Amino acid sequence: MTGYHAPRWNEPIITEMGSPGRRGLMFDGDSAADALVPAALLRKAKPCLPELSEPEVFRHYLHLAQMTLGMQGVSLFGTCTMKYNAPVSEAIAWRPDMAETHPAQPVETLQGTLGFIHGLDMMLRQLSGMDRFIFQPGGGADAAYTHAVVTRAFMEARGEGGRRDEIITSIQSHPCNPATAATAGFKVITLTLEENGYPSLDQLKSVVSDRTAALMIGNPDDMGIYNPEIREWVRIVHEAGGLCFYDHANFNGVMGKLSARELGFDACMYMLHKTFGAPKGGNGPSVGAYGCSAELAPFLPGPLVVQDADGFRFDDARPEAAGKIREYLGNVQQVMKAYAWVAAMGADGIHEASDLSVLANNYMDARLAKLRGLSRSHPHIEAPRMEMTRWSMEPLLRETGVGVLDVQARITDYGIDAFWLSHEPWIVPEPFTPEAGEMWSKEDIDRWIDALAAVIDEAYTDPDLVKSAPHNQAIHRLNGNDLNNPDRFATTMRRLRKTHGRMG
Repeated sequence: MTGYHAPRWNEPIITEMGSPGRRGLMFDGDSAADALVPAALLRKAKPCLPELSEPEVFRHYLHLAQMTLGMQGVSLFGTCTMKYNAPVSEAIAWRPDMAETHPAQPVETLQGTLGFIHGLDMMLRQLSGMDRFIFQPGGGADAAYTHAVVTRAFMEARGEGGRRDEIITSIQSHPCNPATAATAGFKVITLTLEENGYPSLDQLKSVVSDRTAALMIGNPDDMGIYNPEIREWVRIVHEAGGLCFYDHANFNGVMGKLSARELGFDACMYMLHKTFGAPKGGNGPSVGAYGCSAELAPFLPGPLVVQDADGFRFDDARPEAAGKIREYLGNVQQVMKAYAWVAAMGADGIHEASDLSVLANNYMDARLAKLRGLSRSHPHIEAPRMEMTRWSMEPLLRETGVGVLDVQARITDYGIDAFWLSHEPWIVPEPFTPEAGEMWSKEDIDRWIDALAAVIDEAYTDPDLVKSAPHNQAIHRLNGNDLNNPDRFATTMRRLRKTHGRMG
């Protein structure tokens, strides 16, 4: 293992830096600057902001970046499919003809932008079998919510809105499925896992009724288990009059291999920031691509981008539309990046990426199975998993007192990003869920597993070393007891100054 130690700067917060009068941009005079701003928008008093020169600001954030591990190491961020984001796409996103345009400007000036939105729509139709996609939702949860409100509008138009008030999901589906269904006013029925790793057909049949509005389900799930009975699930729900929504968050291992529509689903969603090479981070660049059948298309939130003989235009004259999920067209720059990724990969590249994703995961499984202190979810299921597997450190905790959160902190001392654990609820104790996808090399994967093996060995020989980690980071382990205490921890300088009476 190569040596690693994060840099440490004695860096104050930016609101405590600078000096009055320093500027990053200087105007000829106050009157010249004021003339650029409408009088109604001029401040009556100076804002409570730090005053710094441009080099000071740049150096400050450079120091913070150096102290942040981020994607500097190997990040097998399970259930989130971390992929490389090409700088060429970032460069295009910052071009004035993207960054400085507005969706309300004349449509003839937006033909290029509308062209790649429509282009990605057509690409995803090919992958899913659906008849229409929108990119308005701001992430996977937004896309799931889109289906909940489209379902509500569809049932109301059919005269069944008052009766069909139940949505079925499973304990292992992403939490956004039950959460968004409840937010849209539905009663949620959650199916439990059984011996084969997914709910049985009998369990599904026991809850389907004339009150069923929709099934919202992911497949494969975060344990890497694919439900081979999914066609029968869809048939049962359809016979009862409900809709079926495919949460394709884990599409990476099956992309190009199956079609949601071919399986019978009425709608599906993809996360562009997971499967299609757009950046992921803090729900800023997220996009949830929502696609549906022609039967549901009239209820989609608009505007839709359509193509006719004169080029591309907006279609927003749709009286049955469910209403907007997000403003305008959503995060268009990320749609462009996903379009570029799919166009560059092509059908053959997408097939190969899917194969590599499954291969990498099963290679990891074979190596992880040899490490002590670990167990695999549903260990009696010997079939290969898909692009990720849910593992457990419960044996390690039982034998050493070192838990998964301790290991997660310690592995960063080896220059490896803190790995992902599991969505709540933790039906697998002390979980972690590595996912290599197609972008990490065999050397990267081996380095990740070697670092994990080293930490596990430390847990057995010197557990206190792991429990007190990290040691090689810029900041050692924080005490999180006061993170929700506004008197001790503030998320903004305004709040901090208000708390301590320093709002001058």
